[in-house]
Amino acid sequence: MTFPFAAAFLLLQAPASAPDVQEVLRRFTSVYAAVEREAADPVDPSRAIYEGAIPGMLRRLDPHSVFMDAGQFQQLKQLQQSTSKGFGSVVSVVPGRVIFLQTLPGTPSGRAGLGPGDEIVAINGIRLDRLEIEQLIGLLGEARREQVRLDVRRPGNARLLQFVLTPEDMQAPSVDRTFLLRPGIGYIRVASFDVETGKEVREAISKLGGDNLKGLVLDLRNNPGGVLPAALEVASLFLDPGQTILSVQGRAVAGKQEKATAQGRAYKFPLAVLVNGKSASASEIVAGALQDHDRARIVGEPSFGKGLVESVYSLSQDTGLALTTAFYFTPSGRSIQRPLDFGQLAHRDSAGKLYRTDSGREVRGGGGIHPDRVVSPEPVSRLRAVLEGSASFTSFAVEFVRKNGKPAADFEVSGALLDEFQVYLSQRSIRPSVGEWSVDREWIRSRLREEIITQALGVEKGDEISIARDPQVQEALRALP
Repeated sequence: MTFPFAAAFLLLQAPASAPDVQEVLRRFTSVYAAVEREAADPVDPSRAIYEGAIPGMLRRLDPHSVFMDAGQFQQLKQLQQSTSKGFGSVVSVVPGRVIFLQTLPGTPSGRAGLGPGDEIVAINGIRLDRLEIEQLIGLLGEARREQVRLDVRRPGNARLLQFVLTPEDMQAPSVDRTFLLRPGIGYIRVASFDVETGKEVREAISKLGGDNLKGLVLDLRNNPGGVLPAALEVASLFLDPGQTILSVQGRAVAGKQEKATAQGRAYKFPLAVLVNGKSASASEIVAGALQDHDRARIVGEPSFGKGLVESVYSLSQDTGLALTTAFYFTPSGRSIQRPLDFGQLAHRDSAGKLYRTDSGREVRGGGGIHPDRVVSPEPVSRLRAVLEGSASFTSFAVEFVRKNGKPAADFEVSGALLDEFQVYLSQRSIRPSVGEWSVDREWIRSRLREEIITQALGVEKGDEISIARDPQVQEALRALP
């Protein structure tokens, strides 16, 4: 009995000193030939190479270097575009329920007449009250790809309404919130780094007052990154021309530096930057540069730690390769990339090593950006989880606005309205103890005001209430000189 595959495998694993590429490929070919000749089942060449040999090789490098077949490579190209299909609406999603919070004018949902408070009962005949939250999100994602039929329940109307919507390309701005937290102190939230992000940040600052601002909170939480030029452009808005933003180091890229460009006079007002565990890549480049040059105080939680230069190569047969070719480092020399236990890309930066900013302040290395002030997000009590999971705030707010009309922007929740909300909850079998209600009373008051304002004046106005209440935002305000 012979074992040609085993023999070929041993041949492939035989030690050699700096083997020639052609010799290694010859060994691989021998293994494949033995498998194709002797395997019990026929061998699919595409699966053997594209799903086996190539991914196996890349796994020895790092988790971000991947081979993409034709379909995956096409998806990547689509994701790189700044538009996506949608209906132009913002919805609240809880188990079994999807409620419209806002519809944008001129979009499919806006033209159809859908509005805040409308609740989707079924999508293409699939009842939502039987679905878990993950199933709901998946169904909503699928619905954005093609024409969809919605069964909608409207407050005060016993009859279900039917709408047929066709998704359209939507331009999603990367700067999605801009307002004043208090007189002279601005707030800007950057959701991603796209081609237009630098321009959008400049326009947002101008809207808030430009050079006359007394301070700015730049929110990069949950920002997964994006294109490098956008990060360089945003950092340049706050740094002096010529200051280093980052350096790039790799086997084929030795010590390349990117510096702040002269985009007119840099803004000089005090700056605080918010980050968390979902802030990655371009977000970390901006935060790290502003921290190292003592231009901003970083507030929140340690960032994700993704500082890899990923180059994408087009290959034959419409396939592609995303390959890690270098690392990003902050101006002080910190590697943004968190430690990797993969082959040659093991982290070269010792965890916890201290670096110094321009003024001599110590900042911690080891991957990611470590805040100057570590602040945890608002805790979630049992009562808060129940109220959010049951959509109680949204349901009550819909009825309140229907009965009382739109309140003014300075609307406040009175004690009487808070008591009315407590009765509303009791009628729905939500009866918190006196202690639970007392502990979360002011949070409930603020959250109720937020939802009523959202239903009446739009999601942006409701978000202003939520953001101002956020303990990380409050700490960022205290961090401003």
